[in-house]
Amino acid sequence: MNDRPTSDKPAERRSPLRSRAEKRSKQQAEARADQRAVAEHDGGSSTASSKHHDGFFAHLGLKPIWFAAAWLALIVVLLLPGDPELGVAGQRALAILAFAVILWVSEAVTYPVSSVIIIGLTAILLGFAPALEDGAGPEPMGSTEALKLGLAGFASPAVALVAAALALAAAMQATGLHKRLALWVLRFAGEKTSSILIGAIVISIVLAFFVPSATARAGAVVPILLGMVAAFGLANNSKLGALLVIAAAQAVSIWNVGIKTAAAQNFVATGFISSEMGVDVAWGSWFLWAAPWSVLMSITLYFVMRWAIKPEADKIDGGREMIRQNLSELGPITAREIRLIIIAVLLLILWSTEEVLHPFDSSTVTIVAIAVMLTPKIGVFSWKAVEKLINWGTLVVFAVGISLGSLLLKTGAAAWLSSKTFGAVGLSEMPMLAIIAVVSVFTILIHLGFASATSLASALIPVYIALAMSLPGAAQGGFGFVIIQQFVISFGFLLPISAPQNMLAYGTGAFTAKQFLKTGIPLTIAGYLFVLLLSATYWKWLGLV
Repeated sequence: MNDRPTSDKPAERRSPLRSRAEKRSKQQAEARADQRAVAEHDGGSSTASSKHHDGFFAHLGLKPIWFAAAWLALIVVLLLPGDPELGVAGQRALAILAFAVILWVSEAVTYPVSSVIIIGLTAILLGFAPALEDGAGPEPMGSTEALKLGLAGFASPAVALVAAALALAAAMQATGLHKRLALWVLRFAGEKTSSILIGAIVISIVLAFFVPSATARAGAVVPILLGMVAAFGLANNSKLGALLVIAAAQAVSIWNVGIKTAAAQNFVATGFISSEMGVDVAWGSWFLWAAPWSVLMSITLYFVMRWAIKPEADKIDGGREMIRQNLSELGPITAREIRLIIIAVLLLILWSTEEVLHPFDSSTVTIVAIAVMLTPKIGVFSWKAVEKLINWGTLVVFAVGISLGSLLLKTGAAAWLSSKTFGAVGLSEMPMLAIIAVVSVFTILIHLGFASATSLASALIPVYIALAMSLPGAAQGGFGFVIIQQFVISFGFLLPISAPQNMLAYGTGAFTAKQFLKTGIPLTIAGYLFVLLLSATYWKWLGLV
């Protein structure tokens, strides 16, 4: 009788100890997973950046000259004779725009550094300009008010949404869920090259719904595809490697258009549209407009890739086994991944039913989701991991881009620039379809000099809003025209430097710029023609044009 209690007491004492040990082990495992994600992120970033330059002109070694040219352009615009229609503040805003565009195109300094310089210039140059309020008189507005203009973008809800989107992408990296999703899709693709090509495109589509970062999506897919190439005994720069990696990068660009939350440049456009045109673009509305274009382009991408690059073999023997091995290395799905799947699915449902089943906008629901993911016990990653996985300079660039665009609109510089450029060719007298055709060509060409679609949107969308508002008889006050041009801004098909995901893929050495251009030219032409086709039919039926 006395033996049972004495034997039970040690067991009772061991149970809490074992529980604490298991809890500590679980916490350590999650911490190690965060550390691995950070190490992979840092390693991938350094590898990509060390192999290729980021800027269009960077390889020429002319950064000091371009930096001097930016200051020269600023001074020249400031010294030009004033235009009463533009005003002092408007002329100084255009001078800052000229300075910014040269720095963005040449990358004489990094984007975050150029953004800080732009804030300083705004505070100084606008501080000595007359106040913008009607009837304010000739007195200068002062550096305090001018600085508020320079920092206005940081108060935009779009910046909060981008920050939350970057955190969501970081959660995918910290848990490894994005890799598991990619491997699940490829497991069903089989071993035929054509099926794996379809799988690479499908992966990019699936991840676009859940990973609001084009670079993170490419970073998840490209290493897996190259692993399959290696399993076949081929080098990264084989034709098979080029086929799969280019297809993945181009598919990411295609679905940057199809889904509102897939790319930061979309938030730039919707932020300006909301503040200047009074239209809030819901996630579901964007999807309704843009997804058909992306579906058509995804189908086109498959046939373009099959035509442009002929792989060494029609089948990858051992490809399925390689996928199984990679899944085995990931181990069984973790509790963190399950929680993240639940959060991501709920987030997707809330995004897609915005203004239909509930009154919350995309920014609100995304920020709440990030708060849940950071909450101890029920969250999926730590703040330390967030600090290291997110490129905070992206937020600075994004916010300053919005500030600059708002400055162009508030000072009237955007309207003046639109009237002097597009008005000079009689654009407002053309039919809407012709206007879309002409301006889309302009957008595609000017994108050749930009490595960041976010910066391009910051520079062009304010001008396009001013143009749209001047078009007589434009549907919804020209709102649809601006949305369509935002779609075109996301065209990053021509060059490796046209988009960050292209540069990441190019950094693997899997393809040459010539191979990328061979696929990019027909994709750009097809994308342009689909824009015109949908403008004449589907978007017109929806009242967008």
